[in-house]
Amino acid sequence: MFIDYVPLLLINMAAGLILLAGYVLKGIDSPERKNWACGFLISGLVALIFGTHMTITWPLPGSYNVAFGQTSVLLGVLFLGTGLSLANNWNLLSVATYGFFAAIAAVIMGIRIINLKMTQEPLISGIGFILTGLSGILILPVLKEKKLSGLKIIIAILLICAGLIWLRTCYTAYWHHLSGFSNWKPR
Repeated sequence: MFIDYVPLLLINMAAGLILLAGYVLKGIDSPERKNWACGFLISGLVALIFGTHMTITWPLPGSYNVAFGQTSVLLGVLFLGTGLSLANNWNLLSVATYGFFAAIAAVIMGIRIINLKMTQEPLISGIGFILTGLSGILILPVLKEKKLSGLKIIIAILLICAGLIWLRTCYTAYWHHLSGFSNWKPR
């Protein structure tokens, strides 16, 4: 039996993505940007800690550690960077630039998950990765030119859709893990 805490990573990611959708719609132009910092710091910390653990120890079978662990590390440092930037009133452009490259990786992983038929629902998981990545790619132009209100709405829709996919996957996994791991005993 392996250790599987992917649902924790998924619920954390979903919360962070939905928080980001709210920030894109309401927080970018707000003088109260600091109010968003704590949520990003919380999500970033959870993603970085558990994503790093998964990346280093490989508790899951096969390449699931790459897909969920490494992307969680990237998401974690992005959310931590966002939270620190907002708390200190720093410009988010460097964080978004880093995020642009991480977002491309998420799109590639989504396509590859579908191609390899990874997870129990490869199409849903792949679309979740792709939508998450597309939103990260599109955030960079919005931060450079804040008047792109139509693009903000598109990004928020992508983020909410991705967040809902991850929540559905997460809650289903919690449901199955509670029964599937119910008889597991440590060595």
